[in-house]
Amino acid sequence: MDVPASSIQLDPAALRVLAHPLRARLLTALRMNGGATATALARELDTNTGATSYHLRKLASVGLVEETEGGRGKERWWRASTVSHEWRERDLAGDPDAEAASDWLRRHYFVGFAERYGRWLDAAAGESLDWRDAAESGDAEIRVSPDRLREFQAELSTLLDRYRDPSPDDDRSRRVAVYFYTFPVDAADPADAQESKA
Repeated sequence: MDVPASSIQLDPAALRVLAHPLRARLLTALRMNGGATATALARELDTNTGATSYHLRKLASVGLVEETEGGRGKERWWRASTVSHEWRERDLAGDPDAEAASDWLRRHYFVGFAERYGRWLDAAAGESLDWRDAAESGDAEIRVSPDRLREFQAELSTLLDRYRDPSPDDDRSRRVAVYFYTFPVDAADPADAQESKA
């Protein structure tokens, strides 16, 4: 079976396509649960098959999903074409629609993180002490320029790539979500307004 590529760089057109509630949910479902038909996805996401098929085709038009060979009859099977995506704000500058799409997607992903982490907290009491102890959260502040922040993020991405494949000799391995957000503190906290915005 073909393995999806690791990441795709979204251009403004692709970003505008993805910035839609159902499309974003479809892509997430395919990445989390693997290939599926439009019918199965519609059932999972509580929508109709026609809308699901239409939005899958829109995602396919920008390379985010693709058909697989597993279809029978009229049933098409779809999968995510990559395990992740990214975009650069620099590529969107001057395109109001793309900038709005970026803002919507970032807020959508943040809300999704909060909901998903909340579900973990709800379920944690039923997990083993080993997993509860290993599943940490935290925050930190660093002092860097934009160039150094990009360097930090590149190193973090390299580290994450090392852990994407399951541990072959450990049957306790499970999928674990890792989220990170970086942003200038003074822009988010008026109390720190004296910090330089340069």
